[in-house]
Amino acid sequence: MLGKRGQWQSMDPEIKERFDIFIKKRGLRRTGQRDLIVEAAFSSDEHFTAEELWNRARKLDPKASRATVYRTIALLEESGLLREIDLGKDERVYDPNFLDSPDHNHLICVDCGKVVEFEDQNAAVLIDCITRRLGFRPSSKSMRIEACCDQLRKEGICANLIEMRLGKS
Repeated sequence: MLGKRGQWQSMDPEIKERFDIFIKKRGLRRTGQRDLIVEAAFSSDEHFTAEELWNRARKLDPKASRATVYRTIALLEESGLLREIDLGKDERVYDPNFLDSPDHNHLICVDCGKVVEFEDQNAAVLIDCITRRLGFRPSSKSMRIEACCDQLRKEGICANLIEMRLGKS
């Protein structure tokens, strides 16, 4: 499912299957709106806010309900298919990439806001060592690193920063 960042792609059928099993165990029924929201959430590997997901869902069906989006996000989190992450923007952002890549981490540029996902075996070993040394066993792992953009520092300009500022205008 992880394709070129931001490209729309086919949703992994395992996601729908896992979600269907989860909601049946909870005594809930499958609905067209839930299916549409799940499709909108997992048809791109981009992080999203609840409002962004609602906008994606409305492109598929203008009648998509904001309340159903919020309830479905909660169910997707509870089922382990979606994870809320803190990218330091005082906003809830959801990451749909944890099924394919459960131990990935995030590097966030404090200058332009660009987010880079990465996996590193050394980081995973370090996290395991630290948690075990302190008497814990990790149940999930996630690392967020905030850093300054080398391109901006070296060249005085960063295409991501320009794009971010133009997008907010």
